[in-house]
Amino acid sequence: MKIYTRDGDDGTTGLYFGGRVAKSSDPIEVNGAVDEAQAALGWARSLSESARLNELLITLERDLWVLMAEVATLPDNRHKLTPEKSLVTGEMIERLEREIDALSDDVAMPKEFVVPGENQLSAALDVARTTIRRAERIAVGYPLEGSFVVGYLNRLSDLAWTMARFAEGEHHRTARQKS
Repeated sequence: MKIYTRDGDDGTTGLYFGGRVAKSSDPIEVNGAVDEAQAALGWARSLSESARLNELLITLERDLWVLMAEVATLPDNRHKLTPEKSLVTGEMIERLEREIDALSDDVAMPKEFVVPGENQLSAALDVARTTIRRAERIAVGYPLEGSFVVGYLNRLSDLAWTMARFAEGEHHRTARQKS
């Protein structure tokens, strides 16, 4: 199988469940930023030696496939989407909130602005966070009726920030975690 199709040489790309749009269209701009965020999360995962973070990161990368499928679906085909397979759900956002809370229990949260770059992993997670924020800003301009995409991206950036603080190491751990 060849990786190239030449179908996009005219400046369009195919959508999930059919249809074509300009590569500069809103859904493709959203998915481009999400694709970058997914790659940044993968980069962070490649740097992590924490089984806890690795498991979480691979789950998040897979969640972003779900989100991109939803965004790449024409409104007329949204009824074909499957919750948590090709459609972001409120439960997916709640799962992110539980992860934020769990990591926050183990990390002493900074009381001032954070200067990224404590270590390679935290820096990669901060790059992921900023990329996710950009995807969120673009997604706000491409509203999908009844969609949880923007909420998911908002919460995901919060989780990336929390993971970055967790990755910074012992000096950010709470007293309970240190003992």
